Formats: sequence, C-alpha cells, structure tokens
Amino acid sequence: MTIQLGQTAPDFEAQTSQGPIRFHEWAGNSWVVLFSHPKDFTPVCTTELGETARLKPEFDKRNVKPIGLSVDTLENHEGWNADIAETQGTAPNFPVISDADKKVSSLYGMVHPEADPALTVRTVYVIDPNKKVRMTLAYPPSAGRNFAEILRVIDSLQLTDKHKVATPVNWQPGEKVIIVPSVPDEQAKELFPQGWKAEKPYLRWVELKN
Repeated sequence: MTIQLGQTAPDFEAQTSQGPIRFHEWAGNSWVVLFSHPKDFTPVCTTELGETARLKPEFDKRNVKPIGLSVDTLENHEGWNADIAETQGTAPNFPVISDADKKVSSLYGMVHPEADPALTVRTVYVIDPNKKVRMTLAYPPSAGRNFAEILRVIDSLQLTDKHKVATPVNWQPGEKVIIVPSVPDEQAKELFPQGWKAEKPYLRWVELKN
C-alpha cells in the first residue's frame, strides 16, 4: 500500500512497549510522528531512538506524539531499550510498536521488497490531529534521519495551517514567509496589515506578527 499526502492514516491495533493501543484513539487530538526501524539492536536506530527520547520537550510543546515501529518482539524491545539508555543517555519515553507479523508495516508500505523483503526501511509519517498524513519520508537503511528537519517541517505545517502562507527554502521559525498565490492583494491587505515586500506578483514576502 502506498500512503499519500492528504489521505487518512490507516487505523490499527498493535502491541507496543507501553502496552496495547488502537492507533487513532491513542493519537487523540495530537500530531503524530510514526517512524519505522529495520530491526532492533541495530546501530543507527539506537541513535535515532535516543535522539527522539531526548527531544521529548520539543515534541511536547508542539503537541506531537512520537511512536516507533520495528518488526521485532516486545521482549527484544525491552532489551534494546536498556542498550539505548546505556549508550545514548536517555531511554525511550514513547511507545515502540512490536510488528513481528508485519501487519502495520505492510499497511503503511514500510517494507520495500526491492530493498529487503524482511526489513522495514526508515520511513517517517507526520500525521495531523485530523488523522491526515501531512508528510512522508523514506531513508535508506544506512542513513540516520535528521530529526531537526522533521521538527522544522512540523513547525511549517502548524504555521501554514494557521496563516495563508508558505515557508521558503531552508526556512526556520521566526523567519520571513511567503503569502500564497491564491490570496489576492486586496485580501492580503486585510490578512497582513503590516505589509509585505513583493519581488514578483507571485513572490510576496511577509513577516508575521507574534
């Protein structure tokens, strides 16, 4: 199955390191970062789960719940958690799905047969409170994910959901944004009374008020 932007994230029931969940119910009114790992006790994943745990305050202030997934058993998860705590300094403080039967990973297209039919690739799904998929990423097994970029995209999504703007290349929170082309100048005057700079009719830069 191919998960596309804008579609409703498939619901499922699963066992996790923090107990059984029904995904949509567990997500509640939060944003979700669902991310998969090839398997337990792998080096790159160990660093990623440690980093996700360390970033808990950043996820919390954005109303985001992270949840991992690996095609391994809960028993393996427990042993791996201890290794993560020892080597990364922070034990996972979020659930990790045990997907030994590959039910969830198949539902979300996390297994790429041409890469390795036995393992999940490093996929990431950002899901909004309406359960809509807003971002997808797929990394090769050898490359660790950039969680600063994942947070940056969440910041962009939350900002652009609130205002009729888009964020430019390499945008960081607090920087100038672009008024979307669908907003004519007359409407823009109402939405952005602080004014804007138009380099082209379709490229209008604005600084948002706090």
